[in-house]
Amino acid sequence: MSMSLSSLPFPFPLPHQLAGLWLNDRFEKNIRTRYFRGMEFSEPAGDPGWFGPESATWYVHAHTPALIFGLQCASYLERLDPSIFWMGVHHSRLVQKDDDGEPTGRIDPTGAAVRLGHSVAFFIGTAYGTTETAERLATTVRAMHHTIKGERPDGLTYDADDPAWLRWNYATVVWGIATAHEIYHPKPLRGPELDRYYAEFVRVGHALGGTDLPATKADTLSCLAEYLPKLALTHGNAIATGPNLTNPVQAAVDWAIRDTMPEWAAQLVMHRPPNPIERRGRRSAVWAALNGLHATMGEAPEFTSARARVADGTTKPHTEPRRDLGPDPTLGRAEVEASL
Repeated sequence: MSMSLSSLPFPFPLPHQLAGLWLNDRFEKNIRTRYFRGMEFSEPAGDPGWFGPESATWYVHAHTPALIFGLQCASYLERLDPSIFWMGVHHSRLVQKDDDGEPTGRIDPTGAAVRLGHSVAFFIGTAYGTTETAERLATTVRAMHHTIKGERPDGLTYDADDPAWLRWNYATVVWGIATAHEIYHPKPLRGPELDRYYAEFVRVGHALGGTDLPATKADTLSCLAEYLPKLALTHGNAIATGPNLTNPVQAAVDWAIRDTMPEWAAQLVMHRPPNPIERRGRRSAVWAALNGLHATMGEAPEFTSARARVADGTTKPHTEPRRDLGPDPTLGRAEVEASL
């Protein structure tokens, strides 16, 4: 349960509870009130949504800090595709623009926060939301993808509706979330149980237009490796990773992200794991930070509401995403942000 003053067992909060109250307040103001608008988690009773209470997805996504970290891992990996990097430069708020609207190459902190907020909302909403909520989120994201088309500086074109791009993007996301869970969850799913998460999550990829998507950890690794001939370290990626980072907190997070990458991807960014003792120490520090955040914040209200929605059972184990390309609207970024 998410921590609030009314839920405390004592008339005054203890130090760790104060931290939890502060973190939940920040999450409420900066993410939930801005990016969870219109999402329904409580009604109708019995609606399992796309996954349902017995799913591996409900279990994996319930650890909010690990989910957020996994999304950062996915974002890092996907940008090794130069086309995706330039999609972000040209079409997202992630990169600062000058007075003429041209990208400067510098990260826009406000834009980065907006992108993270939308990502967290999407992957919590599609996991725990009602079927109608999940469908609305998928339709909105597809509508935005229809507008992301352009040309890289080297003359090659890109299109966010390209099936190959959708497949790569999907593989980076499921890999990032699952790997963060596998390394940093206190009781992670492994083996066949983790593969159950990979198999379930395909529903999200299909809802966004993906085809021929990998459905196991091994298949996802193979899918990612298939794209190696297309990948590269762009200048924008290079200046934001490794020894080019001088802020110690950013550098620590950057190391933890690169530590999750497949070996060939780590080689691409010239990342080498330290000796096993140092690596264990670094991972232990990240593990303590992520699980400390999770312990102090408590269970996300969306998860609590979803469990209450199906407390008396479900109409079916899960619903299947609808996929009808015909009526998709075409929405610009401002329209998408307003709708979310």
